[in-house]
Amino acid sequence: MRPRRLKNEINVVPYIDVMLVLLVIFMVTAPMMTTANIDLPSVGKAAQQAEKPLEVMIRPDRTLALRDLSKNGAERDVSRKELSAAILDAQARNPDQPVLISGDKNVKYEAVLEIMDELQRQQVKRVALNVQVSGK
Repeated sequence: MRPRRLKNEINVVPYIDVMLVLLVIFMVTAPMMTTANIDLPSVGKAAQQAEKPLEVMIRPDRTLALRDLSKNGAERDVSRKELSAAILDAQARNPDQPVLISGDKNVKYEAVLEIMDELQRQQVKRVALNVQVSGK
């Protein structure tokens, strides 16, 4: 009687059988699955031209300036109280006019947040941050 030699090969036949069974299961069940249809809303061209915003500028020394782009676009220096009054006045005339905050890149983010908080307390609906896109 001779001793048995060890085989160091993997028998892949059982694995192939399992894979074929799984393949058949997926082939049978895949056509039964329902796909979701999402009806997206369509938009046409805007009926009216976009409203020109009020721009609040925060300078590096944290002083404020206000520019109304819907009028002549002239820049004027304002204090915090004058800013609130000017924005409330503009919002009374046109409640849908957006407010654009332009903070200098050297201004701390806290100063920008303070202005955003003030605008929120004044119940300004449309507030955006102005950024400069740099091309590479």
